[in-house]
Parts: sequence; structure tokens; C-alpha cells
Amino acid sequence: MTAGLAPSQRAEILIEALPYIRRFAGAIVVVKYGGNAMTDPELAVRFAEDIVLLHAVGIRPVVVHGGGPQIGDLLARLGKATEFRDGLRVTDAETLDVARMVLVGKVNRDIVSALNRHGPVAVGLSGEDASLIVADMLDPELGFVGDVKAVNPAIVERLLAEHLIPVVSTIGADAEGQAYNINADTVAAALAGALGAEKVLYLTDVPGLLRDVDDPSTLITRTTPSEIARFIDEGILSGGMIPKIDACLEALRHGVPRAHLLDGRIVHVLLLELFTDAGIGTMVEADGPAEEAP
Repeated sequence: MTAGLAPSQRAEILIEALPYIRRFAGAIVVVKYGGNAMTDPELAVRFAEDIVLLHAVGIRPVVVHGGGPQIGDLLARLGKATEFRDGLRVTDAETLDVARMVLVGKVNRDIVSALNRHGPVAVGLSGEDASLIVADMLDPELGFVGDVKAVNPAIVERLLAEHLIPVVSTIGADAEGQAYNINADTVAAALAGALGAEKVLYLTDVPGLLRDVDDPSTLITRTTPSEIARFIDEGILSGGMIPKIDACLEALRHGVPRAHLLDGRIVHVLLLELFTDAGIGTMVEADGPAEEAP
């Protein structure tokens, strides 16, 4: 990120970051990891560097990940057809087994391994571990697709207390032990609320919330739920932007002060958001007075 810069310019970057490092020291930050940031090998390496750097300066990151494309790839290789309804994968028992295998056994392990290249810092978890994510069936027509009924954050809190980075795959279970695949955005919002996180950051494949999805210059850098409702009523926001902003609104409903939509295709996007004056992407915060934030 500093290639080609003069030494004085590099020093200025560090000075700019200093107040934010101080401000967020000790804070829990939940990062929902997905999109190209996960599937592009180079971006995946840079993501791991960012998370380890946050950890090294005293921030307490928690990574929540999905793995829809990876699940789809394995199902295709197995010759199993996939059906989607309203963007959610219909999940029978066989598909659930594949999802658990991919999310817990493959994707989670890959992320943990990438982080641990920088030292013994990361531990992988499933939402089934220590009843972290208690699930309900979302819709019988979708099969074993779940919603978050409750979060028991004790296991994550213990890992954070040991200065470790929890990496959470989004398989939950109900009281009878039946497993469900749960949308990673939903889990990130609920977990961030249960942990009292300072922020939740969603890595997406768009620059943020756009007034015009075809024009990156129409980025909305900062907004509130009431303003978003007005945008939707006026038709300014529609289509594919709605699910992305719903994730942020869900986080606020769980008590998280601020939620961010970030373009995970940008190298070191987490550092640009957390440690620069300008920030990046879209920040959604609760209505009413709020302290200034990056």
C-alpha cells in the first residue's frame, strides 16, 4: 500500500492511523468475510494480513464467514442440482452435509491457516460449538436453512480473553441438535450484538451503498435507518442494494452502534476504513445524535 512513497509520506500514514489505533484498542470488531475477498487468492492473503494487524495493535477482531460459491462448486462436482428461492439455497439433508463439510472442514480451516501463517493467533469455530448459534428453521420449504434464535457468545469471549482471533462458520443447531445452514450476514449481525461489538464490517463486491448501482460516484458514505427508509420509498435504493443494506440494519437492531459496507475487492480495505480520516465505503449508524466516527 505504501510502495513508491517517500519515507515522510509513509510516516504520515502511520501518524494518521495512530488516533484510530488508540481509539479502537480493546474494541471488538466483527468482520463478515465473503465475496471476491474470499475467493481471490491474493485478496485472501491481504485479508489475513489486515486481520492480524488489527489484532497486533490491540483490536479484537472476530471473523464470520460463509462459503456459498464453494458449496455450489462441490455440489456441482457431485452432480447434485441446486435450487434457490429468494436468494437462499434449498437445503435437503445431503446438501446440508455438503455445506457442513465445506464451511467447517474446508473454508474455515483455510482462513485459520492463512491467519496462523503470521503466528498462533486464530481458532476455528462452528456455530454448533458450545451452542454458539442456536438456530430455528427459517422456512420448511427451504429445508435445513436456519435463522438465529439465540447467541451464546461465551466461547468467543473466552477466545478473545486469551488474545486469539475466533473464525466462525455459520452452521447452527437447534435444541435437539439438528444442524442448519444460516446466512453469514445474519450471523455476523447477531454475534456482533451479543458481543457488544464496536462495529460490524461487511465485505461485499460493491463500493458500498449506491444511489445508482451502475455509477460508483453515487456512493452514500454515511447514512441512518430513517434516511434509508426514505431512499427506499423514493425508489433511490432498490434491487440488489436492499439485501446488502438489510444486513447493516439488522446489526443496528441488535445494538451494534455502526455497520459498514466495504468493497472487499480493494486491497487492505479494512485498514483504509479503520485507520484513515476519510474512511471508505458506506457507514450506517443509528438515528439521532452520535459521536463522530471514521
